Amino acid sequence: MDARVPQEEIRLEMPECLDFNNCPVRDVMNQIGGKWAPLLLTALSDRPHRFSALRRSVPDISQRMLTQTLRDLERDGLIARTVYPTKPPSVDYALTPLGRSLLLPLQAVIHWAEGNHEAIKAARRRYDAG
Repeated sequence: MDARVPQEEIRLEMPECLDFNNCPVRDVMNQIGGKWAPLLLTALSDRPHRFSALRRSVPDISQRMLTQTLRDLERDGLIARTVYPTKPPSVDYALTPLGRSLLLPLQAVIHWAEGNHEAIKAARRRYDAG
């Protein structure tokens, strides 16, 4: 994917709801557009993981942020948390069908970011230079 796609080829419609408190686009993007959720969803795309494995897969996330992001993703129905009755209890996190349905659009954003990261960094340098 490339930022050089002619502008007239793609048109997006503005969401009908611009109500800050009731807009599905804002509500969903607030969660999945965060710093950690896309990385955790990507990590869970291949198989379920335990908390410690997720922490290793995203080494710069704090334990507190990992816990909170997993809770938010579970609350939104994107992941499921399964507790196994072992000593100590073990917990797995896995994508739900709803979470799996997000992988294709997320993959498109990831590919776009990878393909355009250098152009974005160059634009930032030009902007910051004045």
